[in-house]
Amino acid sequence: MICVSIGEQNIEKCMSYLEKIEIAEIRLDLTKFSDVEIERVFSLKKKLIATCRTCKFNDQQRTQKLKTAIRSGASFVDIEYESPVAYRNDLMEYAREYHCDVMISYHNFECTPSLYDLKKIMEESFAMGANVVKIATMVNYNRDNSKILSLYEAPGRLVAIGMGQLGKISRIVAPFLGAEFTFASLDEGEETAPGQIKYSKLNEFIMKIQEI
Repeated sequence: MICVSIGEQNIEKCMSYLEKIEIAEIRLDLTKFSDVEIERVFSLKKKLIATCRTCKFNDQQRTQKLKTAIRSGASFVDIEYESPVAYRNDLMEYAREYHCDVMISYHNFECTPSLYDLKKIMEESFAMGANVVKIATMVNYNRDNSKILSLYEAPGRLVAIGMGQLGKISRIVAPFLGAEFTFASLDEGEETAPGQIKYSKLNEFIMKIQEI
C-alpha cells in the first residue's frame, strides 16, 4: 500500500487529490488549514495520517491541530520519537479515545544509525505505546538500506524506509517485506521528504514486481 504525503495548501485541491488515493499523510505543518478545513479533510471516509512537524507551530498549536484531526476521523496520528513526554502522552490518550492508531516516528536527515540503535529506537517506540513505528533515515551508502530493511525481521507494525537518492530502493522494496505502507509524493517537485518517488511511478514499479 502506498501512502501519499500531501502538503497542498489549497483545500479544494487537497480534497480532489484525496478522491484518487487510498491512503494519505496530511502534513498540517505545510498547510494553512483552519480547524474547519482540517475537520473537512479528516471527515472523509479515507485512511489519513495526521502529521504536524515542529518547523512552524509550537507544541500547543500542534496539539490543537492534531486533536482536531483525530476527533474528525484520522486513522493515524504521527508523534515524533523525540517529542516531550507530556505532549506525547496527551496526544496518545486522546487518540485512544477516538480509536486512532498512534504512529511514533523517528527521522534522521543526516545518516542511518547503527542497526543496534535502530532496533533500540523501534523497541522503545513500541514500549511507549505505538501501534505503528516509522523509521526514516538518510541513506549515504548502499549498505544503509540493508540495516533499514532488516528491521522487518522483527514483529510489529512497521514503516522503515531510507531517504535520499540511494534510499529510493527501500521505498520500493518495503511493501514486499511487510511494511504497513510506503511513502510517495503526489508528483515530482512536491516531495515532503528527500528521496520520495511520485505516486504513479512508485505504483508502476510495485505493479511490475508483482507481475514477475
